[in-house]
Amino acid sequence: MSDIRANRVAEQMKKELGEIFTQKLKDPRVGFVTIMDVEVTGDLQQAKVFISVLGEEQEKQNTLSSLAKAKGFIRSEIGQRIRLRKTPEITFEIDEAFEHGNRIETILRDLNK
Repeated sequence: MSDIRANRVAEQMKKELGEIFTQKLKDPRVGFVTIMDVEVTGDLQQAKVFISVLGEEQEKQNTLSSLAKAKGFIRSEIGQRIRLRKTPEITFEIDEAFEHGNRIETILRDLNK
C-alpha cells in the first residue's frame, strides 16, 4: 500500500517540479534541466530527484550546486502544491543512464561494423 502511495507522490512531484523549474526558478546558473525520475521512500520522508542537464561536465556541476542551494525554496513550493503532512527532503542527482545507454549503443554499433 505504501509503495502505491509513494509512486503517486513521486509522479505528482515530478509534474510539479517541472512547473517550478520552468516558471519559478530564475537562477541563471541552472542550465537546461530535464527531470528524468523521482524516487520517494515508502515513509514519504525523502525524495531523490534524478535530472539530466544539457551541456558539459562543468555546467552539470554548476546546475547541481545551484539546485542544492535552492532546495529550500523548491521544497516549500512542493509543500504548497502537494498536500502532505510533511514535505519530503529533496536531493538532486545527475542521471547517467542516458549517457550510459548511448555509450553501449555506440559500442554495439562498432561491433556490428
